[in-house]
Formats: sequence, structure tokens, C-alpha cells
Amino acid sequence: MKGSALSTEIAEPYAQALMSLAQDRNLTEQFSQDIRALLDLLKNSQDLQLFLGSPVVQVADKKAVLEKVVEEVSNPYLKRFLLLLIDKRRIIFLEEVCQQYLELQRKLTNTVLAEVTATTELSEEQRQSVEEKVKTLTGAQAVEIKTSVDPDLLGGVVIKVGSQVYDASLRGQLRRISLNLSK
Repeated sequence: MKGSALSTEIAEPYAQALMSLAQDRNLTEQFSQDIRALLDLLKNSQDLQLFLGSPVVQVADKKAVLEKVVEEVSNPYLKRFLLLLIDKRRIIFLEEVCQQYLELQRKLTNTVLAEVTATTELSEEQRQSVEEKVKTLTGAQAVEIKTSVDPDLLGGVVIKVGSQVYDASLRGQLRRISLNLSK
């Protein structure tokens, strides 16, 4: 069900409520940092995802585990919000709520998310170069870069910003040459 229109429809109001709370308390950036840490934790712990999403695990057990997991990371308001998701049986949408919140934060700060795929990890200099290029292309004030490695690109990078894809990879160039030759 993750990623479906229904999960987005359910997650969006929760993310908006969390953003409203964060803005009222001037905690939008702190919440963003905590949410990123929580998403990393969920990404790296399949067991935690399964535990929180399980309908047979008692609410009290989920709350106890979640409180332990986020005790050092989260603001008390964020922690109460996460417990509310458990109470409302919406904790299975935690990842979607977090992603929606980060999207709202990006809109608020005129930041774009650039998904960069390269043949190797980017150096700091390369990251800055990509960031400047994306700022120029999009007019955004800031750029959040999410990187992945794909050795099949042969060289260069592929940058995806929203629905736009900028293919500056060697594989992409070879594909374009091949298409031109076959005409």
C-alpha cells in the first residue's frame, strides 16, 4: 500500500498538521532534521518497520518501542505526534507522513530535491557543482541532494528534479547517438 494514492491521501493531512504545529512553535527545521533521522532509521531497520506496521502488536508495545527509539532524536511535540499516529492506527503511514512533511518543508524554503545518480559517490566539489547547476536550472534557493550509485552509467550523472530528468551520462549520450544513427 505504500506509495499508493490512498496512502498519500491519508498521510497528507497528518503531514500538514505536523507542519502547522512546527510553524506555530518555530520548529520546522528541527522537525525536518528529526524526521530525516527517523527515516534513516526506518530505512535501515526492516524489523522496526514490520513491528510498527503489524496489526497484532499491541498499541502499548508500539508506543514503548517508539519512545525508546526516538527518545534522543525527537522533540517532545514530534514524539507526541508519533504516539498519536499509533493511537489513530496510522503508524503504518509513518514513512509517507514523514516524506510529505519534508516536501512541505521544501516548498516553504524554496528548496528542490535533486536525485542524482552517478557511477561513483560524488566528491564534495562535485556535489557543489551539481547543486549550483540545479539552482540555475530550477531557480530554487536551495537544493537537497539525494545520491545513488549506478556503475552502468559508464560515466557522468543523471539528475532528476521532480518530473524533469537531465541525463549527462555516457550511457545516455551513447543512446542518443544510436538513435540519431538509426534514423
